[in-house]
Amino acid sequence: MKDLMQVLKRFVPPYKKYLVLTVLFNILSALLNIFSFMAIIPILNILFQTEKVIEPVAWMPWSEMTLGNISEIVSNNANHLVQEMIMSWGPTTTMLVIGLFLAVATFLKTGAYFLSSATIVPIRTGVVRDIRNQLYQKINTLPLGFFSEERKGDIIARMSGDVQEIENSIMASLDMLFKNPILIISYFAALLVVSWQLTLFTLFFVPVFGWFMGFVGKKLKAKSIKAQTLWSDTMSIVEETLGGLRIIKAFIAEEKMNRKFDKVNSSYRDHIMRVNIRQALAHPMSEFLGTVMIIIVLWFGGILVLNQHVLDGSTFVYYLVILYSIINPLKEFSRASYNIPKGMASMERVDKILMAESNICEKKHPVHISDFQHQIEFRDVSFKYADKWVLRHINLVIEKGKTIALVGQSGGGKSTLVDLIPRYYDVQEGEVLIDGINVKDLGIHDLRQLIGNVNQEAILFNDSFYNNIAFGVDHATQEQVEQAARIANAHDFIIASEHGYDTNIGDRGGRLSGGQRQRISIARAILKNPPILILDEATSALDTESERLVQDALERLMKTRTTVAIAHRLSTIRNADEIYVLHEGQIVEQGMHEELLQMDGYYKKLNDMQSLG
Repeated sequence: MKDLMQVLKRFVPPYKKYLVLTVLFNILSALLNIFSFMAIIPILNILFQTEKVIEPVAWMPWSEMTLGNISEIVSNNANHLVQEMIMSWGPTTTMLVIGLFLAVATFLKTGAYFLSSATIVPIRTGVVRDIRNQLYQKINTLPLGFFSEERKGDIIARMSGDVQEIENSIMASLDMLFKNPILIISYFAALLVVSWQLTLFTLFFVPVFGWFMGFVGKKLKAKSIKAQTLWSDTMSIVEETLGGLRIIKAFIAEEKMNRKFDKVNSSYRDHIMRVNIRQALAHPMSEFLGTVMIIIVLWFGGILVLNQHVLDGSTFVYYLVILYSIINPLKEFSRASYNIPKGMASMERVDKILMAESNICEKKHPVHISDFQHQIEFRDVSFKYADKWVLRHINLVIEKGKTIALVGQSGGGKSTLVDLIPRYYDVQEGEVLIDGINVKDLGIHDLRQLIGNVNQEAILFNDSFYNNIAFGVDHATQEQVEQAARIANAHDFIIASEHGYDTNIGDRGGRLSGGQRQRISIARAILKNPPILILDEATSALDTESERLVQDALERLMKTRTTVAIAHRLSTIRNADEIYVLHEGQIVEQGMHEELLQMDGYYKKLNDMQSLG
């Protein structure tokens, strides 16, 4: 319960007004329920003629009421009114009037009950929306390193399955949490007023009831955590399958993947089945315990009525009605004690994302810049992902307007080096500076606004050509988008499509060829018009014709910009102002193309291998 209160403190405060309303309506519903059932006492008295009083009972002033005589005064004055009605209208008409009072009170009670449930709905739906929003926003703010350690399918499972479980378990139980304590307290107070002896006797059984429910609930939470973990595994396999269908079919691995999925899916089914069976036990168990309690109360109450004459029969029946009314909230409370642990298990998994710390943090008072003036400098930079150093003692200066190229073996640290400029990662040693300012001191938004990216894999969105090109620029005009597309050699194939710039390109641009996707990516960078451009093997995956068109577009894009290009094909960077050769995380050679060939070192070896290929 403590963990649940912490969750509610985090997410419920924006909806305090709805919380106040639901509490007020619940109190009103409980009071109306108590007073409406009081009509049972005079009806039973009339039916069984337990009171044959000729003279009305004397009226007792309300001002004489104290905590000790509440029950006596209320009962006395109610009898006074009923007996006057019997003397004036007769017993049958009196019963009709009391019945109408019961109907009106029940109507008001059910109305208040409905309003209490209706005012909890905005809290329930709002909190779930807020959790999803916070998750999505957190995902956008976390560094890239976080996602290299987490499976995408697991993150999707937390945003879908776990958040849905929070809604179905915790949020669905909010009504019970805010309604049932009020009902239980109100009914318990009424029971004390009617018969404190019988109520104290009843209290012996409630703690046992609560302890048993809590014990089973703890077991349920442990099972739920395992089940949600297995659900993440199933979603991860689905995500991998969708991304690798071409390979699965090429290697005739459908049956292998089917078996893998069935194994995880069946394991999830076994765990969730045990959770649901245990959850299904809540209602019958609480029903049985409630019935046992009623039987015991009937026996002890019968002693008070028949032998000790502490209660009369009609009041005892009213007591049983209120007692039965308190059992239902207790049963719902027990059901919540089963549901909430499932939701808390999911909340723990969601919090692993929400509470994840980002190591890419902006300073409290960052330096703001709007333009790139002089140079980018790597000053004795070293970097590692875990324990192994990826870059060691990198010293590199990139002057404004120059084009520099990075070449070397795969895994040599080229992509890592360029990722340090926009602060996708932070260095462990040394500094990365732009115009003499450490990138850690700059505003992250200002820094990344200066940089445009064209990657080996063109990352596009399931949207129109127009929205993909204008992705990084707010309020881009149609003319600006078209101009960027023309420079990127993309305008002609866009116009030839079904709806022109409004044509949807499919998931990740799946309806386009590799060269077309890359040219859309270049058009996006052109429209952003950044002073610094990072090209990460932008043409290495293309055929010769597509490479020519893309290379042409890149050359237009690179004009008047400071460019850092990672190259796989050395032919594409021969005209670079400076080429840096990285080997095992260190710069081993640098110079222009012809100079490096004359050195007869690692660069010449790479060039000769490609020439032979």
